Amino acid sequence: MAAGDASISRREVLTGTTAVLGGIAGCTTTLGTRGSTPVSMLAAGSLNNALENGLKPRVDATLQVEAHGSAEVARLVAAGQKDPDVVSVSDLALFASPLQPPWFAEFATNAIVVAYNADTEGGQRIADAGRDGWYRPLLGGEVALGRTDPDLDPLGYRTLFVLELASRFYDADADLRDAIPRRRQVYPETQLVSQFETGAIDAAITYRNMAVERGYDYVELPAEIDLSDPAYADNYATATYELPSGMVVEGGVVNYASTVRHESPAVFDVFDAHVTGDYLTDFGFTVPDDYPRFTGNVPDRVTN
Repeated sequence: MAAGDASISRREVLTGTTAVLGGIAGCTTTLGTRGSTPVSMLAAGSLNNALENGLKPRVDATLQVEAHGSAEVARLVAAGQKDPDVVSVSDLALFASPLQPPWFAEFATNAIVVAYNADTEGGQRIADAGRDGWYRPLLGGEVALGRTDPDLDPLGYRTLFVLELASRFYDADADLRDAIPRRRQVYPETQLVSQFETGAIDAAITYRNMAVERGYDYVELPAEIDLSDPAYADNYATATYELPSGMVVEGGVVNYASTVRHESPAVFDVFDAHVTGDYLTDFGFTVPDDYPRFTGNVPDRVTN
């Protein structure tokens, strides 16, 4: 990986940052002064609610969050169209290419689920089919499904991975990856689950945290296909997708990673709270005991 091979695992990070960074050129912000120079973050859409309602109240800096599908986040930064202080994506493969930061921190994991609106007929069909048969109503066209664009968003291509893996796991009569997806099902990641409220969809293939934070019921998928369990990483990797750039991504455990692009005391204060904060579990993410896990040429001020 371009970011390097070194890996550090610890939860006590970023202490003493203010003293170390106090002399950085151009830094006029006093750490702890809300309303001072803002910190900008470009992030995965699935993080948006947690950042806006979980992280913002926990930091002193004025935090400006912009959220998109992670592939779009990576494209915007790599093309020079966005220049945020912090970048957080839902697939660290995007840090191998196209972003290639010198270091990053893995800070949370997730799982793919099938969320549904129990108040609709289609949603109830998903509920009745349950963990062993959720795909059957989707094949029969009995459910209005929502998903995200695989060209813009890891959730989009992970949806295709899950369908491909499910075809084999359930020994289905059809190729679910080919039979279920339709273009009309595609919504932006930041708007996907809210389509339940408009009545546009009955169900959505989404991250668990997105269902949890909206209070929607969901079918928990077997670990063999939900992209959550490292024990099945080799199986997940059998599914692939080619992005418009020509980059081929393969299935793997859902992982979130973040890096700092512009250093200042306020930025590192936000980064610290972002990758170590207990707000993540409050919003439905899973934080393994050894996270945050650092890779690459990590600044001393981050790991000491």
